[in-house]
Amino acid sequence: MPKFAKRMDNLKASEIRELLALTADPSIISFAGGLPAAELFPIDAWIEASNKVMKNNGAAALQYGPTDGYARLREHCVTRMKKVGCKDVKPEDIQILSGSQQGLDFVPRVLIDPGDYIIVESPTYLGALNAFKAYEPKFLQVALDEDGMILEDLEEKLKNHDNVKFIYVISDFQNPSGKTWTLERRKGLIELANKYDVMILEDNPYGELRFEGEIQPSLRSLDTENRVIFMGTFSKIFSPGIRVGWFNAAPEVLEKFNMVKQGADLQTSTTTQMILSQFLDDNDLEEHIAKIIEVYGKRKNIMVDAMKKYFPEEVTFTNPEGGLFLWVSLPEGLNARDIAVKAIEKKVAFVPGGAFYPESPEENHFRLNYSCMPEDKIEEGIKRLGEVLHDAVK
Repeated sequence: MPKFAKRMDNLKASEIRELLALTADPSIISFAGGLPAAELFPIDAWIEASNKVMKNNGAAALQYGPTDGYARLREHCVTRMKKVGCKDVKPEDIQILSGSQQGLDFVPRVLIDPGDYIIVESPTYLGALNAFKAYEPKFLQVALDEDGMILEDLEEKLKNHDNVKFIYVISDFQNPSGKTWTLERRKGLIELANKYDVMILEDNPYGELRFEGEIQPSLRSLDTENRVIFMGTFSKIFSPGIRVGWFNAAPEVLEKFNMVKQGADLQTSTTTQMILSQFLDDNDLEEHIAKIIEVYGKRKNIMVDAMKKYFPEEVTFTNPEGGLFLWVSLPEGLNARDIAVKAIEKKVAFVPGGAFYPESPEENHFRLNYSCMPEDKIEEGIKRLGEVLHDAVK
């Protein structure tokens, strides 16, 4: 038998894996994933960009490239940073990643020693928790209300724990809750990070997918002491299959990430970076994002309207202004895992909420995704789920 590292003891197979495996059945209406709508992928434009790169610069595209990323793509990332309020970013302030999930591995690798604390929203992104756990941190959870992380609770935890290395947040259309932080909470977080000398990891996969409401500035744009590590991605605004994301942070922090990336994979695929850059040169990404927003916004509204129609009044849910997810809360005493089993019998799937907590999970919640299901299936799936919920709350 292999002698595995002790840190592997911290990594457990997801308890919901078997449940999600059932969603491969095409007869099941799945609200469980976080997939973008595949019908919106600009396949023809990608083929055209690929052909152009290979015809005009194929040798370079198939060669090694710089660890910090292809220069033209870093310029495009600067454009994305301006969209979130960061006006002074330069290409040299960007580190290209092989998807933002790689960034979730790099940050604790650079900042965390075993036993250090990471503060997370409660609930938070499951994929981040899985990435962080490999580095043997301790977690502190801070609850969310409708305006974001509750800052009084956050300060109490910062005051009572000396070795907090960073605070991980998704401040726009959070996964799994769909909630967005107010400007006041964002400024308050920056003030507390400065006061207690703590870094912030701002994960922003959904920020450009706003259907309605007022755009909020990124935490990075409000950063006064270079404490924010901003992480962006093309997964939700273009395609997850290309696996391209980026960091923007202080120069000394980017230097460490560059060193780590050299050891991890040397660089993100030159071929992919060059084709993506060509695509962005030749096409209007803003127009493409607008199409995504139109489709997702419509699907979210259909889901929310159906939930109002079919769910028991004892069941509450968020109504996000953007992103891919909303969060459902059941009456105390009900377990979403039990509901999920019953829902599968009705050919509907979702993710039980307990998986989104590092410890002391709240089991009476679950997450729904609306981005990748056709409108008619959303209505039917919510109707079936409503039947299960009515039976559960009797």
